[in-house]
Amino acid sequence: MCFSATASFVAGSALSAVGVATITKAKGKAEIPFAAIPLLFGIQQIIEGVIWLSFGSPLLNTAMTYAYSIFSHVLWPIFIPFSILLLETDRLRKKILYLFFVVGLAVGMYLLYFILADPVTSQIVNNSIAYLSPHLYPLWIVAFYVVVTCGSAIVSKHKIINIFGITLFVAFVIAGYFFNETFFSVWCFFAAILSVLVFWYFKRKPVNNLATFSLRS
Repeated sequence: MCFSATASFVAGSALSAVGVATITKAKGKAEIPFAAIPLLFGIQQIIEGVIWLSFGSPLLNTAMTYAYSIFSHVLWPIFIPFSILLLETDRLRKKILYLFFVVGLAVGMYLLYFILADPVTSQIVNNSIAYLSPHLYPLWIVAFYVVVTCGSAIVSKHKIINIFGITLFVAFVIAGYFFNETFFSVWCFFAAILSVLVFWYFKRKPVNNLATFSLRS
């Protein structure tokens, strides 16, 4: 979480517990990636808790900063559209989601290259953590990032996933407007909390409405 080490560890632990409970509700391989989202966000928040404690320990800070950046900049634009694609059964929506997945993969690989090529550093700014690198925040890449993460959820035929995508976009606007320097930390915090909607999706999903493990239209 973006405001303190304690808050990060509390949020991370709670989300990890929710994530484990969500995975137990998944029926079939196709549902496991989407069900794992709260757990992955929990791990990410715990990593940020370690970052809070690592200032003054350069080696640990660097390792955790890179680990967090892999989650925030590389994993999510690939994993979110992929996990939603696996749940989709509508042919047209599935084609759109496949396109989002391909774009997300390109975005993730682009950002991974620059994360590895140039130093990524973290520092405390206004009681939040800023992740600094000259290549991570060009407007066009941020736009594609938002389209594949929020847009894939909005395209889904499942209403709860639509709600997740819409609220995720609202959180993006709020984080971008009020927390410009620490945008990714704050937005990932909002997204982590919103990932509880994933548990709600599985709790409300009819037992006989199972997705098949296939990327084919």
